Amino acid sequence: MSKKILFSGGGTMGSVSPLIAVWQELKSIEPEISFLFVGTENGPEKKVIESYKIPFLSISSGKFRRYFDWKNFTDPFKIIKGFFQSLKIFLDFKPDVVMIAGSFVGVPVAWAAWVLRVPVLIHQQDIEVGLANRLMSWTARKITVSFDLSLKDFNPGKTVLTGNAIKKEFLHCDKNHSRELLGLDNDLPTVLITGGGTGATNLNQVTKDALPEILKHCQVIHVTGKDKAINFQADNYHQYEFFTHEMPEAVCASDLVVTRAGLSTLSELTASGKPTVIIPMYKTHQEFNADYYKKYEAAIVLSEASLNGEMFASVIDDALSHPEKLEELSQNIRKMMPASGAEKIARLLLDMKK
Repeated sequence: MSKKILFSGGGTMGSVSPLIAVWQELKSIEPEISFLFVGTENGPEKKVIESYKIPFLSISSGKFRRYFDWKNFTDPFKIIKGFFQSLKIFLDFKPDVVMIAGSFVGVPVAWAAWVLRVPVLIHQQDIEVGLANRLMSWTARKITVSFDLSLKDFNPGKTVLTGNAIKKEFLHCDKNHSRELLGLDNDLPTVLITGGGTGATNLNQVTKDALPEILKHCQVIHVTGKDKAINFQADNYHQYEFFTHEMPEAVCASDLVVTRAGLSTLSELTASGKPTVIIPMYKTHQEFNADYYKKYEAAIVLSEASLNGEMFASVIDDALSHPEKLEELSQNIRKMMPASGAEKIARLLLDMKK
């Protein structure tokens, strides 16, 4: 009988991309494995997961916030509901093993797995451990981490340094082909600006303010996030709300990438060796990720709190006008983690038994 593996993540794409990367590795190692993905009811992951033809089910989910919010009174009931929905899914699908890479939707899934004695692998992407993974770590038989700094945060007897899991599409690049697919000018430098799977309103506004200056020297691919489009048009400006399979092509086509500091995106840029400007979300775990890349001169890091359009345009123009700096950034970012994380995690999953 073929092995059954259940993945869970969602709400944002950050917890989903490494799961897809591990799925790709597992499919290549043991094609007969059956998969099921459990995600949120309203997140962006459903469309992406189904585009890979992975069966998808949603459950109710909520967050445990460390600050006051009226949702703190209702979300525990959503989590309880998600727990019982997870139990039913487990009894129907009968998975041999579960993998979760952060995300609050995974919390009731991990708890249900523990009740039914299904082994769980938790993957820690970011340097700082998020609350969701803290709530799940006690259920895990194995915990994999992206950075050696995270080894101290978990039980050493079950924690393994693997690096992050990176989708195969980011490991190969033909820049001319990618630019042709996206309708870009081969003779112009290309800047990709993305706020992650759900977008970034502040970054979008700063970008809008900076575009008149930036577009004097280059062309821009701007991924704004779903329902966060900006009112701006220009010949060299290419705006998208969301990418499903096109992001590897956009990264490949680019000479410089501007991004938040979600570890999923940073890992993909690391594997691609892309010169990167990081603008972490203010006062969040992303600042730890950004500081780590800055420490090793693997990226230009800007503070969101003091950023404006003029400053943003100046940083972009300066980077593009110094190719030797871009090359140094490219070399340094490639050193941040190995590209073999997906294979290592896949093999750990295959070794896990009930």
